[in-house]
Amino acid sequence: MSGLLILLGIIAFIVLAYRGRAFSGIVTALVLIMLGASGLNEVGILFSLVALVFIAITIVLLLPPSRHVLSKKVMQLMSKAIPPISETEEIALQAGNLWFDEQLFSGNPDWRELLDFPMTGLSEEEQAFLKGPVQELCSMLDDEAIAQSRELPDAVWQFIKQERFLGMVIEKKYGGLGFSASGHAAVISQIATVSIPVAIIVMVPNSLGPGELLHYYGTPEQKDHYLPRLAEGREIPCFALTEPHAGSDAANSRSVGIVCKGMHEGQEVLGIRLSFNKRYITLAPVASLVGLAFNLRDPDGLLGEAKDIGITCALLPRQTPGMQIGEHHDPMGIPFPNGPVYGENVFIPMDYVIGGQEQVGNGWRMLMECLSVGRSISLPSLSIGGAQFAARSMSAYTALREQFGLALVNFEGVRAPLARIYANAYWMTATRNVTCAAVDAGNKPSVLSAIVKYYLTEGMRESINDAMDIQGGAAICRGPRNILSRTYTALPIAITVEGANILTRSLIIFGQGAMRCHPFLLKELRAIADKDTEAFDQAFFAHLNHVISNYVRAFVQAVSFEKLAPSPVSGKAAVHYRRLSRLSAGFALLADMGLLTLAGALKRKEYLSGRYADALAWLYIGSATLKRYQEEGQNGDWPLVDYSLTHAEQQIEQALFGILQNFPNRILAWKLRIFLLPWGHRFKGVSDRQREAVVKLMQNSERDFCARLCSDVYVPSGNLPGLGKLEAALAKAADAANVRDKLKSLIRAGTMKKGIWLQVAEEARDQGHIDNAEFKLISEAEQAADDIIQVDRFGHEEFLKRK
Repeated sequence: MSGLLILLGIIAFIVLAYRGRAFSGIVTALVLIMLGASGLNEVGILFSLVALVFIAITIVLLLPPSRHVLSKKVMQLMSKAIPPISETEEIALQAGNLWFDEQLFSGNPDWRELLDFPMTGLSEEEQAFLKGPVQELCSMLDDEAIAQSRELPDAVWQFIKQERFLGMVIEKKYGGLGFSASGHAAVISQIATVSIPVAIIVMVPNSLGPGELLHYYGTPEQKDHYLPRLAEGREIPCFALTEPHAGSDAANSRSVGIVCKGMHEGQEVLGIRLSFNKRYITLAPVASLVGLAFNLRDPDGLLGEAKDIGITCALLPRQTPGMQIGEHHDPMGIPFPNGPVYGENVFIPMDYVIGGQEQVGNGWRMLMECLSVGRSISLPSLSIGGAQFAARSMSAYTALREQFGLALVNFEGVRAPLARIYANAYWMTATRNVTCAAVDAGNKPSVLSAIVKYYLTEGMRESINDAMDIQGGAAICRGPRNILSRTYTALPIAITVEGANILTRSLIIFGQGAMRCHPFLLKELRAIADKDTEAFDQAFFAHLNHVISNYVRAFVQAVSFEKLAPSPVSGKAAVHYRRLSRLSAGFALLADMGLLTLAGALKRKEYLSGRYADALAWLYIGSATLKRYQEEGQNGDWPLVDYSLTHAEQQIEQALFGILQNFPNRILAWKLRIFLLPWGHRFKGVSDRQREAVVKLMQNSERDFCARLCSDVYVPSGNLPGLGKLEAALAKAADAANVRDKLKSLIRAGTMKKGIWLQVAEEARDQGHIDNAEFKLISEAEQAADDIIQVDRFGHEEFLKRK
């Protein structure tokens, strides 16, 4: 009986701690163990030790005075170990809000919350816009001609303005389209499959720009004046944030504004004298309205007692005296307008400040809150266009291009990157769709926006690189026929802007995530800053319960091979829900151990921070992929889902292993490894079987699944070089498939000899094995296939003129 009570005590602790009631579990376990120990003949030391432990824990946990003494000591230690939150960090932390990232960080995600979350999709108006103006715009674009002329034709500019592409996010009452995040994203993705420069031109005003800032912070007068003009394209906006000494570190801008009085339109008014030097500003060479971020100072106290007011945002018309604008940078030869904006002693009246005088010093908050939305839509959507385009074009190309008498798709060396391209398109689209739905529901997920910016742009880079490898020599010869080179050249732009990817991964994702997403850390830090012992006491003991629960949860789920981890569904998807649950618990525990042992130094441990970012990001990507699988009715998607989740799980486990291998406290790392990864590396990555399943799904003769996977891709007419001719050639190959099969049968039977298909067909026709109609089908198919593998060639003079 005594042994049974002790066993029950251990089980009670595990069960209660697993369910998030660690303290109740400890007390219950100790009571049962004491009762069990008291029944033993040799009570001795065991009973005494257990009794002492029980008494100590009871005093600490159940008696508030004792608890407060402990929390006060811990609070003092933490205040010394962790640096205070700076004002800019505080604003960044307050910007946006939390969504499912908080669940993943908790170690116990509520899958039902995700699965029940509504995916609103596109409105009828947005769908009509995609089928109408977007299709028409895409049909007008000749990306090769744009590349050579280095500018958009006037007709294209006029159409973009006329159809209000630059005002997608502006409310209808101001003349904009009032599109949702999902609608906005779909437009950018489709344009990006035709022309990266045009996608950027449309993307930027609808992302972090004057329109978005005016919508949330502008005065009524500013909104009434500027928003209709921006929506209709009468004003072309840009936003000047980056500068030589403050790129990703925009909070330390050297652009300065001094509050003073000056002359404006013949009158002396209160205003600001600006000195600024901005660069990399998209649309600046053609902009008529410049948004400007700068540090505002008031040395003469004209606005009040504060001298250093802080980052402020203002709108400057192009003709503002002293502002220099119109020069170009040359970003990788991609011809979208981008250049510097600078000026010395430029005077502007106070009503140029976005939101007027009341909003001076509030610029950093404006930028952080708007960036948390815009960053989750713009470049991720452009990346979806690139990834889907790679999937659709390589699906056709590998079916048509032959080597050694076989289509490329039959070579395993090609099938491996092909499967990766297809899976990337699937999980990337899933992640974008789920994130946009969160934004449409009113969320501003700042951590998730950083995740999707980094991992979707990197996904596009991987897909385009794979596609380049598959095409080989045809991919490196530029010209109208080349369908990949301009997107390939543009990759570094997507990787660099709106937060350079290196810093996004190593500093921002986990740096913000640890503060924002952790259930208790920010509460503890604010309690320390406010010297609020009671608030710290509540947060600290809740945090302690959280850590113990995750310790137990992570071990139980890992040691049981996830059999005891939760899943909201049954069937084949359940295994992936369980794996993500277990990995979430492991990530949450490792995050807490990192914060506990490294404290403020964790900010500087960028190797570790990057691995934490990888784990959190792939947890989210895996979750979004499962959400898409549920939402779309599981229409044959399983091979892509299984591939994507297998890859995500490997990435998460690899990140956790990397953290443990490099954890500064080696004894703690060894102990954690036993609890978190008791069976070692279990997720080995995607298997050949999974690759084969994906390729077979995508290469079916009807290509219906390929069209659904690549639904954002614009397919031009079949007489245009590039994807248009590629798709037309594939259609002709499908029409001639039966004739080719007949010729193969004749060759196998010895009736015909192997050779070039067109020659074999001619002989077969002459010998009466196929008729003229069949010969025409195979002839047209072979000619089309031959045409699409050709590359461009130029005369010497023409070559010298090319850009």
